[in-house]
Amino acid sequence: MAERDGENRAAGAAPAALRTRPAAPEVFISYASQDSAVAEAVCAALEREGMTCWVAPRDVVPGEFYADAIVRAIDAAALIVLILSKHAAGSPHVLREVERASSKRHPVVSLRIDAAPMPAALEYFLNTSHWLDASAVGVDRAVLKLVDAVQRLLAPASTGEPGHSADAPKPVAGLSPQLPGSGHTSQRLSRSLVAVGALMAVALAYFGVDRFWLSRHATSEHPIAAVTSAAAPIAAISDKSVAVLPFVDMSEKKDQEYFSDGLSDELIDLLAQVQDLHVPARTSSFYFKGKQSTIADIAKALGVSHVLEGSVRKAGNTIRVTAQLIRADNGYHLWSKSFDRDFQDIFKVQDEIAAAVVEALKAKLLPAQQVANAHRTSNTEAYNQFLLGKSSVNRGNEEGLRAGLQAFGKAIALDPNYAAAYAGLAHAEFYVGEMTGDPAAMQAAIASAERAVALAPDLPDGYVARGFLRSTHSWDWSAAQADFEKALALDPADSTAQGLYGSLLGRMGRLPQAIAAAKKAIELDPLSGWPWDNLGTYLAASGQLAAAREAISRALELNPEAIPMSYGLGRLDLLEGHSQEALTLFRALSFEPIRLCGIAMAEHALGQAKGSQQALDELAAKYSQNSAYQIAEVYAWRGEKDRAFEWLQRAYAQHDDGLSDLKIDPLLATLRTDARYAALLKKLGLPE
Repeated sequence: MAERDGENRAAGAAPAALRTRPAAPEVFISYASQDSAVAEAVCAALEREGMTCWVAPRDVVPGEFYADAIVRAIDAAALIVLILSKHAAGSPHVLREVERASSKRHPVVSLRIDAAPMPAALEYFLNTSHWLDASAVGVDRAVLKLVDAVQRLLAPASTGEPGHSADAPKPVAGLSPQLPGSGHTSQRLSRSLVAVGALMAVALAYFGVDRFWLSRHATSEHPIAAVTSAAAPIAAISDKSVAVLPFVDMSEKKDQEYFSDGLSDELIDLLAQVQDLHVPARTSSFYFKGKQSTIADIAKALGVSHVLEGSVRKAGNTIRVTAQLIRADNGYHLWSKSFDRDFQDIFKVQDEIAAAVVEALKAKLLPAQQVANAHRTSNTEAYNQFLLGKSSVNRGNEEGLRAGLQAFGKAIALDPNYAAAYAGLAHAEFYVGEMTGDPAAMQAAIASAERAVALAPDLPDGYVARGFLRSTHSWDWSAAQADFEKALALDPADSTAQGLYGSLLGRMGRLPQAIAAAKKAIELDPLSGWPWDNLGTYLAASGQLAAAREAISRALELNPEAIPMSYGLGRLDLLEGHSQEALTLFRALSFEPIRLCGIAMAEHALGQAKGSQQALDELAAKYSQNSAYQIAEVYAWRGEKDRAFEWLQRAYAQHDDGLSDLKIDPLLATLRTDARYAALLKKLGLPE
């Protein structure tokens, strides 16, 4: 809340923009008085989105003892927003507020507005809290992300969504997990990274979540400049193009978001089957979820001429779906309709909406083509569980993963022939196996993927799941290639299959084809950072470092807090000889295994042998069981070939996913003329 300047701020001096005192605050705002303008903006932004805030002096009752009021408010609040600055760092009042919040185990979301160092006492309480840094992107953009972060941290306490634990943590806005099958070492950091730090690669690759949850809204004054610069339309905008925006949950309890999101996702899949239509993938369309960007801004960023938006109200077995197709350049509605139906008719509603869009845009179906939801089942409750499973996995944490497992299992119990549910289950089982090291879970995942293909040989989902497992776990490259090519033959607009196919091609050393596949994935999903990051990886592997830097920088514009992307820039700094810049970047990373790996390499490049060895020793002592590949990279970078091959053999024995990058990892360049390198490629089944 704030430094009080001797606690002399008058209770009547609250800024006019701050609303009246909430009876039961969700958010306590801590700030120094010098930063009151920022605190006012944060409070106003949060309260515009329906969150109740407590801020002094506005919410101190006249005559109430100031300190007592603050303590009561902190205790009552669900979380604390801290405006972190040089003024806050020097304020004993702010320190006491943060200390009180910590003692009550309240989350602290810090909005850092300058680069002032923190005193040790404050750092102690904030070292595990959620951070947003406004010093690099500006206060306005950071506040938008803060709103989204706070909403998601508050959501578990209020959501009634089935399968959501009230204690399940939500990821902070912009913190994106990892795309499975991405073709570079920074995305293959360890099983613990995939399963904990970047949990839900599957959510990004298979379900196309996204990313994951970026900033809450953008105003017309600064709508989406960074996005449009990073993802300008590749071709002229066609009249036969439409983006499906996330439908809004209008249910009374606001507990059906999983269903409204799922409906939007399914409509994207339906319309993408029409080859005469350009339909951006889910990640890009969902980028704007909750934002207040204009239709014109969204259409420009996505390269479309129309948007489809709507709402869902679900109560028991009845649903009301409202949809409208809007022309972006003039805002006119080409079509709109409301559907009041029994839940059993959900597929008919989807069909009618898709057919209306196709007719309105005068798109042409292929001869004898009938657009249909590939995830149909005769049991609508099984479908409901399927959507819930996807939503749970997309939450991006361990609880969500396990809830997804349960939901997919329920869907299969209700419909034992539900192929799409088996495909989703395969991904979830794989990541449980990654997280626990349980080989039985891996085998279960493979069996589920095989079952999905057997049940529905015309469904791309099963091939994507099996291809992912074959490339990531089994290292069966040719079989994985066949699966991805089959998936793309069935659905050429599947951005996930396209991205995973590119990753496979990259691992096999077929870099020109991998680059082409990454560019195709970008075309299909222009606002997803991960295809850009993959493109940067393949460009770097082929020696095109300047182009690689541009691609990864674009990825970071779209995913500013994505640690692996930042690590990728650090690797480029090393390769280009900018060792000090690399060291600075690595030291700022929060995920310890890659921070230590990067520091060890950068210190060596700077001639600091002691610092390099200290970082490497710590990496090996703490993470030898899941970061053997990264340890090998450090030794290879330092020219210590024997130790590098020793750790690569450990990685092979541990089935370390990082080995998938062996053929294209530029950090291993010193090893490529060694006979042991060729022998290891042969063991992995990779071409020499």
